[in-house]
Amino acid sequence: MGQTGYPQPYGQTYPQAQPYGGPPGYGYGAPGQDEPTQTQPAVTGPPPGARPSAPVRPPARPEGSASGKPRKRKRRGLLVTVLTLVVTLGVGLVGVAVLKPGLLSDLLASPGWQSPSAAPPAEPVAAPVLAKLADAPLPDAQQLKALLDPLVTGTELGDQVSVSVVDAGTGQVLYERAPTEMLTPASNTKLVTAAAVLSTRGPDYRITTRVVAGANPGEVVLIGAGDATLGVTKEKYYAGAPQLDDLAAQVKKAMGDTPITKVILDGSLFPGPVTAPTWSPNAAKEGNVSKIPALMINGARTGLKDRKTPFERYNDPERAAGDAFAKLLGVPASAVAKGKAPAGTGGGQVAASASAAPSAAAGPPAPGTELGAVRSAPLLRQVEQMLIESDNTLAETLARQVALAKGKPASFAGAAEALEEVVAELGLDPAQSTLHDGSGMSAGNKLTPRILTSLLVKAYGGGTVLGDFFNGLPVGGWSGTMTERFGKSTTGFGVVRAKSGTLNGVNSLSGVVETADGRLLAFAVLADKVPIGMYPAQELLDKIPAAMATCGCH
Repeated sequence: MGQTGYPQPYGQTYPQAQPYGGPPGYGYGAPGQDEPTQTQPAVTGPPPGARPSAPVRPPARPEGSASGKPRKRKRRGLLVTVLTLVVTLGVGLVGVAVLKPGLLSDLLASPGWQSPSAAPPAEPVAAPVLAKLADAPLPDAQQLKALLDPLVTGTELGDQVSVSVVDAGTGQVLYERAPTEMLTPASNTKLVTAAAVLSTRGPDYRITTRVVAGANPGEVVLIGAGDATLGVTKEKYYAGAPQLDDLAAQVKKAMGDTPITKVILDGSLFPGPVTAPTWSPNAAKEGNVSKIPALMINGARTGLKDRKTPFERYNDPERAAGDAFAKLLGVPASAVAKGKAPAGTGGGQVAASASAAPSAAAGPPAPGTELGAVRSAPLLRQVEQMLIESDNTLAETLARQVALAKGKPASFAGAAEALEEVVAELGLDPAQSTLHDGSGMSAGNKLTPRILTSLLVKAYGGGTVLGDFFNGLPVGGWSGTMTERFGKSTTGFGVVRAKSGTLNGVNSLSGVVETADGRLLAFAVLADKVPIGMYPAQELLDKIPAAMATCGCH
């Protein structure tokens, strides 16, 4: 998984975890630059407190095999030895048969006569992970206050630090400091986006990217459906993503003998600007986020070898996707143009399918006929990828799925309005939420620590799809953007699951932590106007849940 050490029992020393694909490459960049993220395979990691199994040691090389060729002399000796044993065993069995005739028949009749050793012990039954968290002692609020106050007030995080700590099972307040203060959450915004898309679209929903026949013979229209994960071939950035080469194969088959002469790109599903008005003017150029059209490949990354942010991004993601698709169809880039599908084929509506249309021998497919379609991985998978890697582009496209589900324009404004609407529907206080995007890139976003812990309590409570996004929260010292965290607060290794957030002067951390007594607490820490750099601020933030992890405060 890219780490060199594993979570250990509390109080021990840990080797520093290593990132997947090289050093983190974080930077403290221009205003509006969201936290740099380290990209890994979208792995949820172990739950807090879980211990991975020991690494498997590779088998030792057999003697004499250094050259790859076995020595003939040893093989001959082995053969002689085997023959000798066979003869000896045969003589011994004959002797047994002569002296004790019944013994040999008993041996041969026994099912285990060829395996004299005792039967292996049964596999132990694995104990439930984080079992009976609700039965563990609840920390005493006064003791928790004495533990956390020195880490929250009077530190280099500055004077504008708001905190909420509650019992995850009951929502009981255990510690708070200005819990309703509206502060910039940075990437903690993604917790709201995750909850909203799971609540509206559902975890099993898949985004379908389609191609239909154009208005003129030989024209095909690639309709953007807002799937940022769309790949070109099996060499793609997002695991489980659909591929353009599969789509191209379907289109070629559906077109039959009709030559493909033009590729039209329909990105009309996402109206409005491709960057948020509240972002830094250079946000899309800095590489932590891309422009957000309805059609793109690999999150608009220009290459797949780079596995850490910031990434090189296409200046025109829609055209890059169209050029890649045209190449797969054997159409020159000069025959690619932006436009719209024939009337009645947009927004998920299909006039007809190629399978239901007349055969190609009867002529080209009728305008609007579906020629092919590919589906994304379930949205739960995309939510996990978005949270684990803090993927800003993916967050923005998921926020637009919320807008579409609520019948609003799939724009920055429409998505923000839809997110606010879902906040109220979840029973959270809409007065404690002001959003302008779904990723947290906007410094204009405002949330309170209390609304974040309330959301975590709802998710932990079960009975709804909200609980699914717990799998996407990175694990401290183990996965995603938390792999390199808690280096100086090792008690948080494996027992903290949290979403971090970083903008210039802004640091946040929200998630859950298991105490030393086994109680699960939800926490949110938002620090605005932080006067120090990103790394020192992260270390100070990490001390807060790490202290709760050691708490036997009851």
